[in-house]
Amino acid sequence: MAKKKLVNAETDKDVNEFIEAVPNKVRKADSKVLLQLMEKITGKEPKIWGKSIVGFGKYSYKRKNGEEHEWFHTGFSPGKAHLSIYLMYDINQEDELLAKLGEHRCGKGCLYIKRLEQVDLGVLEELISKSDRWER
Repeated sequence: MAKKKLVNAETDKDVNEFIEAVPNKVRKADSKVLLQLMEKITGKEPKIWGKSIVGFGKYSYKRKNGEEHEWFHTGFSPGKAHLSIYLMYDINQEDELLAKLGEHRCGKGCLYIKRLEQVDLGVLEELISKSDRWER
């Protein structure tokens, strides 16, 4: 059987070079803020996962089919339309914090924010802190 290609595996790419190459000036500046915030919260060194995700920490998990994978504890990606912030829990359970956060959209484990200036950074820090997989 052929090995599966890991699309979003951890790489050795330089995080600062990646952020400096972000073409959108607002996303670049916001990425620098998120980089510092997530380093402070996690105490972990940032790594590039795949082509465009900055992730912090690493854990292994097994899927229902028995395949083992590695993933980061928390991270972000400076996309064209918004910043994607990856959290390893169902953030939809955080009604109170999300109501105080500011302008955002969310999925099960992702926050989508157009500009950090539109959100409360203290609330964002609380949400990121709850993505506590780095302690396991």
